[in-house]
Amino acid sequence: MANFVLFGRYSAEALKGISSARTEQAKKIVESCGGKIEAIYALLGEIDLLILANLPGVKEAMQASVALSKATGIAFKTAPAISVEEFDKLAEKL
Repeated sequence: MANFVLFGRYSAEALKGISSARTEQAKKIVESCGGKIEAIYALLGEIDLLILANLPGVKEAMQASVALSKATGIAFKTAPAISVEEFDKLAEKL
């Protein structure tokens, strides 16, 4: 499993659908892609929503990102993430 960060931006229409039911729907979407949501945060500023998810790989992350956007109207930017400890080990090999 790999870690991914999904950065969400609400549209005016997506704001109208904020609910705990939609949050549960989002969890089920990620699970249907073979993953699990570790945390979801609401933010202030340019990014409205941050999802931390574990997914099998890039293809599943893309699938989850698109499926979430289609279901919620929230535009997502998705990026792979590794721990700083893993990053340090990678950088030491350079």
